[in-house]
Amino acid sequence: MQLYINTYGAYVHIKDEMFEVRLKDDETQTIKKHHFAASKVSGIVLTTGAALSTDAIRLAIINNVDIIVTEKDGKPLGRVWHSKLGSTTKIRKCQLEASMNETGVKYTKEWLLQKMNNQREFILSLKKHRPNKADFLDDKIKRMEALALSVSSLESGKVSDIADTLRGLEGTSGRLYFETLSKMLVGEYQFSGRSSRPAKDPFNAFLNYAFGILYSKVEKALIIAGLDPYLGFLHRDDYNQLSFVYDFIEPYRIYAETVVFRLFSGKKVNKSHTDLITNGVSLNSEGKALLVAAFNKYFDEEGIRYKGKNQTRSNTIQYDAHSFANTLIQ
Repeated sequence: MQLYINTYGAYVHIKDEMFEVRLKDDETQTIKKHHFAASKVSGIVLTTGAALSTDAIRLAIINNVDIIVTEKDGKPLGRVWHSKLGSTTKIRKCQLEASMNETGVKYTKEWLLQKMNNQREFILSLKKHRPNKADFLDDKIKRMEALALSVSSLESGKVSDIADTLRGLEGTSGRLYFETLSKMLVGEYQFSGRSSRPAKDPFNAFLNYAFGILYSKVEKALIIAGLDPYLGFLHRDDYNQLSFVYDFIEPYRIYAETVVFRLFSGKKVNKSHTDLITNGVSLNSEGKALLVAAFNKYFDEEGIRYKGKNQTRSNTIQYDAHSFANTLIQ
């Protein structure tokens, strides 16, 4: 599990070789203490006004618990991690070579097509309980299928030769997808396309924060597998950008999208979960608590059938990262 510390004034330190989180109750002015075994914690996420002792940092490093500091929208700002590489440097050398040849093209198309297929399948699942929207949904599915076919037919020796075309096709498919999700929500929560930094509506505020959680999980999986999170294929060469995280994350974006859509369609979200900010909308502490609980439950749900094995969704990302790294060095 991950510990999300988003209460102002929270303090994390060590008690009996366990993480102790101290929170002050504003009403009673008493200190509440919560204890977590290091072996049960996979990460510590810090957002607003929290403190962490050096002993807690040491215990986290020893137990491979990464410490993540995020911005208000959930996007990772930095992380504390042990100084080990994670695997052989040969993997990163092969990753660099792949970024400049047909291997990069193969995997870039594969990840984008999986993302587009996930989104089409999700729209298809919406038809079961919305027969009155069948024609509308079928039209969107058909148009997205045509775009996916165009992606699969692209051929080149280098990603850079087809990068602009790939982005255009992916972007068009994404607009159709989010337009469809918006139409499936009640009127007050419908939205006009994707927006970030800041989000223009509650749905995008939730989705941006969910993607922030996912970015962090994908980055960790890549580091553990010995891959370079900065050495991308389609997303590349931008200063200080986690380019490969943005490439590798594509097939798993559906996890965040599913959680957020279910919260809205299930009427779990209300006006108390977001705040108006300059030119946009932001999640408040109640909204973040709602999203994090739902995301972690969905992400760590056991018994998901994946490539012939029962996995958690969390394990599928690590499994695929190791599999990709092994393919590179073979």
